[in-house]
Amino acid sequence: MKLTTVLSLLVSTLVATAAAGELQIIKTHEVECKRKSKNGDNLSMHYRGTLEDGTEFDSSYGRGPFTFPLGGGRVIKGWDQGLLDMCIGEKRKLIIPYDLAYGENGMGPIPAKATLIFETELLEIQGYDPKKDEL
Repeated sequence: MKLTTVLSLLVSTLVATAAAGELQIIKTHEVECKRKSKNGDNLSMHYRGTLEDGTEFDSSYGRGPFTFPLGGGRVIKGWDQGLLDMCIGEKRKLIIPYDLAYGENGMGPIPAKATLIFETELLEIQGYDPKKDEL
């Protein structure tokens, strides 16, 4: 095997390994706003969580929005990081590596070392009225 081929394979492996551990945020519906989500905000969200193979493991649709304090450690790290600087009405797809989700052990229907995919929508930042910005 040529040295250039070996180096190319090594670089490809390193890039894939680094990317595997990074949170990916894809804005699927962008909204302009004056007030974005920040740590300490109580957010009200709709979401759908799936595994990489498309198996749905949880969803707020049909039972009502999920409310939690952002940055307080009450949700997985991928959410605390991936939902920062979000506008009300914005939708994001979060691709969360296992180390920012449920780790090496998994939880319930989520297997060990699972990458999770969440489709999220910010419905409300509690205590903030966007209509006041329009005045």
